[in-house]
Amino acid sequence: MGYFEGIAPIRFDPDGDGITTFRHYDADEVLGGRTMAEHLRFAVAWWHGFAWPGGDPFGGQTFERPWFGDTMDHARAKADAAFDLFAILGQPYFCWHDADIRPEGDDFAQSRANLEAMIDHIGGRMEETGTKCLWGTANLFSHRRFMAGAATNPDPDVFAYAAATVKACIDGTHRLGGENYVLWGGREGYETLLNTDLKREREQAGRFLSMVVDYARKVGFDGTILIEPKPQEPTKHQYDYDVATVYGFLKDFGLEAEVKVNVEQGHAILAGHSFEHELALASALGIFGSIDMNRNDYQSGWDTDQFPNSVPEVALAYYEVLRAGGFTTGGTNFDAKLRRQSLDPIDLVAAHVGAMDVCARGLRAAHAMLEDGVLEDLRAERYAGWDEDAAAAMLSGTLEQAAARVEAEGIEPRPRSGRQERLEAIVNRYV
Repeated sequence: MGYFEGIAPIRFDPDGDGITTFRHYDADEVLGGRTMAEHLRFAVAWWHGFAWPGGDPFGGQTFERPWFGDTMDHARAKADAAFDLFAILGQPYFCWHDADIRPEGDDFAQSRANLEAMIDHIGGRMEETGTKCLWGTANLFSHRRFMAGAATNPDPDVFAYAAATVKACIDGTHRLGGENYVLWGGREGYETLLNTDLKREREQAGRFLSMVVDYARKVGFDGTILIEPKPQEPTKHQYDYDVATVYGFLKDFGLEAEVKVNVEQGHAILAGHSFEHELALASALGIFGSIDMNRNDYQSGWDTDQFPNSVPEVALAYYEVLRAGGFTTGGTNFDAKLRRQSLDPIDLVAAHVGAMDVCARGLRAAHAMLEDGVLEDLRAERYAGWDEDAAAAMLSGTLEQAAARVEAEGIEPRPRSGRQERLEAIVNRYV
């Protein structure tokens, strides 16, 4: 097993330690006609798990991995270590950026050749293990060429380079049987309006996305195209700030039927929302696709990308996922990284085991809440008046007719309790 030598595959044992065993994640447990594995569709992220060196804004690398380096041998060693971890965890999927699975070449052609060679290598490992690709994406933010954005860049050459990069990544995702392709606009925004043509940049981004959709369909990629909303960090204003902003953008360019969202808990928090709000809104707008399950430190104002550890928070998130009908092509990707002091191989295993257990507990609670129907019954009761014929007629009528009804019927509304504390107490029965 190389780097993970001596760590056995993780098995379900409710009396185990929760580090080398799952205490709550039983992949075969059936909830509502689907197994936990089918509900959760876990994926390990290549970049934070295997490419991140352990730095933060105030300090550099703390991790020493035998695959760190810029050669194809290093890339293959990294891939083999990844598949060793996948064999230990037994999760069904992984996710990747191009820059995480291949070294940068001297020019684009060499970078593309490196990517294609690694797709071949990873594809072979997938055949051996049965692990699948949930989604691929392009890193259009780390290299200095993208410091002013990719699709939104003022330099058309950068737009072209980004297009070539995404094309190669779509091709790679398609070859690996990926079920989704994600666009993560890490620098699609601006630092100051003093040098920004906002209208032009939005139009460039809209055209770029249309080109992506057209190409994916042209080559027969029938997976879901996803945008990951991302506020503020790293730029002052991001064009994909939150779910509502992304939906407005999609409507503006006629893509709301073609593209869905990959919602990350940490990004929801940075946008000033709860995770469940973003999921509920995505479902209401018909663009719910997939999730990145991580969290931010509530005492820090930036994206700390920590593994989930709050069952109540996760339960409310999966409640919205289940209300939306559950995942189709999407899943639960751990876009999370170790703390920079967590240096041992077992730390990476334990982080995923603990997170998978938290998600299992949250899913089980969410399923029980939905099955019992108490929250949904109370929600329906609150809006019951809108099911009456008079209310339906009012919505299809005019402002004058609604006003006339008030006087004709002598309507004097009486405020009714929203029952928030009682609803929160109900949730606490399950979590």
